[in-house]
Amino acid sequence: MASTLTDPMIGRLVDGRYEVSSRIARGGMATVYLATDRRLDRQVALKIMHPHLAEGVDVAARFRREARAAARLTHPGIVGVYDQGSEGELNYLTLEYVDGRNLRRALRAKGAFSLGETLDILESILDALAAAHRAGLVHRDMKPENVLIAADGRVKVADFGLARAVTEATAASTGNLLGTVAYLSPEIVTSGNADARADVYAVGVLFYEMLTGHPPFEGETPIQVAYKHVHSSIPAASDDVPWLPLEIDDLIATLTAREVGDRPVDAGAALALVRRTRATLDPAALAVRADTPADEVGEIVADAHAESDGDETVSVSRHTGTIALPIGAVAATDAAAAEHRSTRRRKRRRRLRVVAIVLVVLLALGAGGWWYLRVGPGAYTAVPDVTGAEEAAALAELEGHGLRPASDSAYHDEVPAGQVISTDPGPGEDVLRDGGEVAVLVSLGIEMLTVPDVAGSPEAEALDTLTGAGFEVSAEVRRPWDAEVAEGTVMGTDPAIGETIAHNTPLTLVVSAGREPITVPNVVGADEATAVDQLEAAGAVAQLGPAAYSDSVAAGDVISQSLEGPALRGDVVEVIVSLGPELFAVPNVVGKQYEEAAATLTALGFEVQREDVLGAFFGTVRIQSVPAGEMHPAGTVIVLTVV
Repeated sequence: MASTLTDPMIGRLVDGRYEVSSRIARGGMATVYLATDRRLDRQVALKIMHPHLAEGVDVAARFRREARAAARLTHPGIVGVYDQGSEGELNYLTLEYVDGRNLRRALRAKGAFSLGETLDILESILDALAAAHRAGLVHRDMKPENVLIAADGRVKVADFGLARAVTEATAASTGNLLGTVAYLSPEIVTSGNADARADVYAVGVLFYEMLTGHPPFEGETPIQVAYKHVHSSIPAASDDVPWLPLEIDDLIATLTAREVGDRPVDAGAALALVRRTRATLDPAALAVRADTPADEVGEIVADAHAESDGDETVSVSRHTGTIALPIGAVAATDAAAAEHRSTRRRKRRRRLRVVAIVLVVLLALGAGGWWYLRVGPGAYTAVPDVTGAEEAAALAELEGHGLRPASDSAYHDEVPAGQVISTDPGPGEDVLRDGGEVAVLVSLGIEMLTVPDVAGSPEAEALDTLTGAGFEVSAEVRRPWDAEVAEGTVMGTDPAIGETIAHNTPLTLVVSAGREPITVPNVVGADEATAVDQLEAAGAVAQLGPAAYSDSVAAGDVISQSLEGPALRGDVVEVIVSLGPELFAVPNVVGKQYEEAAATLTALGFEVQREDVLGAFFGTVRIQSVPAGEMHPAGTVIVLTVV
């Protein structure tokens, strides 16, 4: 409780969307919090990868890649991945919140499950894993903590993506693998390699643990447990639970075969094998449960979304937490191979004994039993391969074999709409000949989406809208200049808004860079038309101001401009055009005394020169050089002849 109270994440708003309310669990790879999605007003499980896992390795990139792959999984038995993202050093997944408990907690509460309950849970796990394996995803970390049991009894598999991303990156950089040693397959321990059959092995270990109440191998250290996985076959569960049928021992041995090629190829094949085995069991045997005490301490501390970690009170010998193990620390030796061959011989002898018992039973049952198992409703037939066929033809072919097909549909990037993607059980697998159920998954074709209208939105908001709608948005953004749309505002997309495109078509945002910078030229002295042309060519808007008289600038030429140099396209530049010098009417000063005449002309701005005749005795103006009434600019020289 103290760690929860002091956790700095409590109360934090992650990525402006997820408000953290409490910590659910802390595991070896991530911490899980209960959070509220403010945008959609719902509770979610927020899984935040430990920051130290990304030091020196490209875990974050792998984390995002695996999250996108896991988000495409849509199956009722798989915990939904709603979102993935990052904020600073945080890399997170937003998951469906499952109100219930995990299988670890259920095991500690009950000690062990009945055979029927175990098979129910096992089938649910394998059905979910089969969907992931068909999509090319391997879980890599199947363990009780990643099997969630909802309050209504639904079983869900959690934590696709994180285990694979962290393990691959850690192995690439340190040579170590991360995982829960109690459930690691031999090939993961020796080489770090894993495919769908590694998940099948882990489920086989879960099978054993649910029946007996403990994992098949225990030891003082993780390396001891890993050694046993490599060098020893899983012991028979009937050694601990004597009433278990031999068929269950054989089923566990097949799922957990140390040789990869001896296991079912994937979860779908394993599921068919489990169902086939269950059909042979006595209903009375399904109700029996091993008398194993419950672990009351474990009941208190576990939770549905939890990973095993240091907060739980767990026996060290169980090694149910995530550990780092050097790849190849345990090698498959010749002695191990010899022991394996010996074990296989023992299994063969055991199978021969079972066959002998079955033969005796068949002989006792007589012809009726033979008919039921070979010809009648208890007989099995192989599922025909209808992959790639049109839905109607596929259903007709399955019905023609006496099977009961049930079709479902899903989007697929490669299989055309209307054609069969897969069947469950798969082609060639056994199913009851008389009315056996076959799930047929039919393609809806590639998922098509209509580009929403994000024009006018801020860039970040548009990006959230598009990614939330399932589009792949290109990291490259086109940023054209625009005089009307504000900088940072979305102008459109490529492909265009309203177009319907495949969900995996890259979408490019077109975001305004705002008005384009320009340089306003100096047009002073140019004629009006030239000045307007030069300003508009530069991207400015020329605006004529009131014309003015100018003694120095010729009429029609620019006297001044309001803006010059750096500016933005569309800026207004006011231009003042010259009217030329101002003209004044020359008055008639003939007959006036020179002083009066000179004062009159000087007051109008004219320059006066005097020219005397006959001694200018009278001081009277007789001649003016510029006739009266003419229009002249200020500064014009007028010569007055005085007598």
